[in-house]
Amino acid sequence: QVLLVESGGGLVQAGGSLRLSCTASGRTDSNYAMGWFRQIPGKEREFVAAIDGRGIITYYAYSLKGRFTISIDSLKNTVYLQMNSLEPEDTALYSCARGNRPLSDARAYDYWGQGTQVTVSS
Repeated sequence: QVLLVESGGGLVQAGGSLRLSCTASGRTDSNYAMGWFRQIPGKEREFVAAIDGRGIITYYAYSLKGRFTISIDSLKNTVYLQMNSLEPEDTALYSCARGNRPLSDARAYDYWGQGTQVTVSS
């Protein structure tokens, strides 16, 4: 069993920044990839970014490239999401997940955190 816990969410004004963290506990393995997804109530889950276990290969949603940066610290079993130039449209519940490959498809991940809320005001 693997437990994922996110933190770092909150309220921020448009143009501001936040850094989200996701720490894994239990049976962890640095070979696993990690992904970030977000969801607005009533809408489908949206892919944000993903990274392989070595922190070398990264993928981003096209519209977020340049504003968001994903990174991983294998020794701490923690993945981060640096969010800059935030917009009201970025408001959502952000969740991290573990999978075998850094894919954009949520079905590729087997463990999920409960999420951390990000709210961006105009």
